[in-house]
Amino acid sequence: MVEDLSKPSDEFVSNIDVHTLLPQQEPFVMIGKMEHFDMQCIVTSTIIDSSNIFVENQRLSAFGLTENIAQTCAARIGYVNRYILKKEIQIGFIGAIKNLNVIDLPKVNDEIFTKVEVMEEVFGVILASAEIRLKDKVIVSTEIKIGIKEES
Repeated sequence: MVEDLSKPSDEFVSNIDVHTLLPQQEPFVMIGKMEHFDMQCIVTSTIIDSSNIFVENQRLSAFGLTENIAQTCAARIGYVNRYILKKEIQIGFIGAIKNLNVIDLPKVNDEIFTKVEVMEEVFGVILASAEIRLKDKVIVSTEIKIGIKEES
């Protein structure tokens, strides 16, 4: 049976190398792997590494957490482009961040789970809600607007 790539199994997406979905490359990759994908929602997981450029005092900074959310959005866009639309990875940019609430900063070796849910997608702009969980606790929540650079 052929996998429906618009509704892939969690096992399928967890085996995708996120580097193939992102325009960013090391040392600027802020997500570890995809856990879930559907057209409205993506979940990524990340283990905080001490070598991360946004780690300060053994904790991932708010800047790193914001980039983690943006790259979770980028992984969704990358997956859609590569697996559904069969085209190149597009470059996106953060258009706006609204209601950013950082409750806690994860420590080195903590595993965080980032969930982004698309609220609206129109004319190359995605409006999404996002949250980052550490164990069962939400440590970050926000709304993010991502713009996609038009292909030349």
